[in-house]
Amino acid sequence: MSKLTFLCFLVLLTVSIKSEDRDFPKEFDFFEDIEEWEVEEDGGNEFDELSELPSWRSGHRNKILVNVGAFGAVGDGVSDDTQAFVNAWKQACSSPIKAVFLVPEGRRYLVNATKFRGPCADKIVIRIEGTIVAPNEPKDWDPKNPRMWLNFNNISKAIFQGNGVIDGSGSKWWAESCKKNKSNPCKGAPTALTIDSSSFVRVKGLTIQNSQQMNFVISRSESIRVTGVKVSSPGDSPNTDGIHITASTNVVLQNCKIGTGDDCISIVNASSGIKMKNIYCGPGHGISIGSLGKDNSTGIVEQIVLDNAFIRGTTNGLRIKTWQGGSGYVRSVRYQDVRMDNVSNPIIIDQFYCDSPSTCQNQTSAVEISQVMYRNITGTSKTQKAMNFACSDTVPCTHIVLNNINLQSMDGTVETYCNSAAGFGYGYVQPSAECLSSSDKDTTIAQEKETDSYQQNSTERIIHTEL
Repeated sequence: MSKLTFLCFLVLLTVSIKSEDRDFPKEFDFFEDIEEWEVEEDGGNEFDELSELPSWRSGHRNKILVNVGAFGAVGDGVSDDTQAFVNAWKQACSSPIKAVFLVPEGRRYLVNATKFRGPCADKIVIRIEGTIVAPNEPKDWDPKNPRMWLNFNNISKAIFQGNGVIDGSGSKWWAESCKKNKSNPCKGAPTALTIDSSSFVRVKGLTIQNSQQMNFVISRSESIRVTGVKVSSPGDSPNTDGIHITASTNVVLQNCKIGTGDDCISIVNASSGIKMKNIYCGPGHGISIGSLGKDNSTGIVEQIVLDNAFIRGTTNGLRIKTWQGGSGYVRSVRYQDVRMDNVSNPIIIDQFYCDSPSTCQNQTSAVEISQVMYRNITGTSKTQKAMNFACSDTVPCTHIVLNNINLQSMDGTVETYCNSAAGFGYGYVQPSAECLSSSDKDTTIAQEKETDSYQQNSTERIIHTEL
């Protein structure tokens, strides 16, 4: 195949027009696959039935309202309402007809660590209009549940919605963290909201804030949709990941605003089919895949899409992070239409990640990273290295694709750093990524010189608004 013919194939792979009859070089099949990954605006057919919410009238046929106040919840922010929530949940979950578990507005409900267990007898709506607040003293925490606060386990066909707040009261937990006080031992703290071992769940409109550690975790679940959720913790709060996805598939995050002290979004082992659209991130550590491979473990993440995001004032932008000594792979990832504002590391792959008080040992094994596309990424870098591909010498990064990149510095020049990273750039790529190597020189696409045309059109094509 001639160089010109192969070039045409690659360009066709990255346009929106689709054709089932294409015959592409096998090593670039992932281009065609990720073009199909679009986020539906209203959730898809699997959520249509869930959107039909029950009436709030308890006497309405085939629907029941379960108000935590009817079970003794006081809602003064001082009285312990844990048992009232447990009892209300038991009734709502066991109801043979569709139920609404209601947390009324205008009140603050003090609730300790609680596991809301399923399966429920029928579909259920968890409607939070008031504020659920955690005990603020770590010493008073239930020792049987050191890592969880509100945990929903084994539920299916459920909706979380409302204008309410889940507040973890995390300030004293942060003060005791080893990252704040080096003399303290490093230990885990509770996650504010967890959805575990569940399926077909929708979370819409809630605010999760000030978590003791991670704010919102989706674990061992499938078909989860999160829409219009706000996550907020101070920028210096340690380990307060905004939305953390682990061992889950078919998860959609859309129209979410996240500001926190760690990753805005983190995606870790055994997760695939994760789609993110219209995401605001900042402050925080960016949108991350990983970390993976710690303690010589296996990490597998694939089929990840981020479509339209605004990342402001974070320590990282689009990050993939893995520990030395791990195994597994990250592959088939597309980042598209992302604007950065004063981000320290806008694009970074780090196979030498080491979040440890001691120096990490050099090891030859690594989590393999391949098939990663960056398209229409613009904005400003706070540091000189706007793009950093720090990959393993023994397990290099491959098939890194850059298309229409325009990263500038607030003061000075920016550059791309590469170590054992193979791929190519086409369209306008700033800073230059000539350091990306290619195993087949004939497949490398040189940067186009028509920079003015791209710069004029980019602002028209990409519209970013704060959510």
